[in-house]
Amino acid sequence: MTTSPSPSLYSTLTLSELDGVTGIAQPRATHHKLTLDSPAARLLTDFSTQRAQTILTSNTISQALNTMKQAGVRLLMVMGPDGRFTGVINARELVGGRKITIAMQKHDVPREEVTVDMIQTPRAQLHSLSLAQLEAARVGDLVETLKASGDQHLLITAPGEQAPIIRGLISASDISRSLGIDLDHPPEARSFAAICQVILGHDL
Repeated sequence: MTTSPSPSLYSTLTLSELDGVTGIAQPRATHHKLTLDSPAARLLTDFSTQRAQTILTSNTISQALNTMKQAGVRLLMVMGPDGRFTGVINARELVGGRKITIAMQKHDVPREEVTVDMIQTPRAQLHSLSLAQLEAARVGDLVETLKASGDQHLLITAPGEQAPIIRGLISASDISRSLGIDLDHPPEARSFAAICQVILGHDL
């Protein structure tokens, strides 16, 4: 004996023609130009909404540079074979070459065999702020913090299910852009210390 199908829980939607539609939505600006008194959290690159760009320790520096170019980033989170965060690698290290030269000499390998693991900045040498600290801070606090540490990136941590996790990062270049400071013009604003001098109006 066959049973008749139950009434559908769903409906067929009415489709429309596109003939009169000529525009395409554009992303809205995420924020207006910031000031030193703006909430610091507005500068967070949040990994819960924007996937972190990662690279394996075993990858070569050439692969790391290609990953950066494709993603349009200047910093990669380094992951070990067990999926654990081990450190970071930035564009300056890949292009500058000092760490690469040291790795070539230490491991007795040609440049093309230098791996990310050999030149990464290990997590034990990195600085972080908690998300709670960030949410209570202003942009000016970040400027003072990065000025004191000399860091180009600051990792933000948050509670995880079992242990703290990397929730996101703050980039010195994002701060400079948001405050309207051009990294290339004037030339004195090339380093973050110089950017702080321009923003704060006094010597470091």
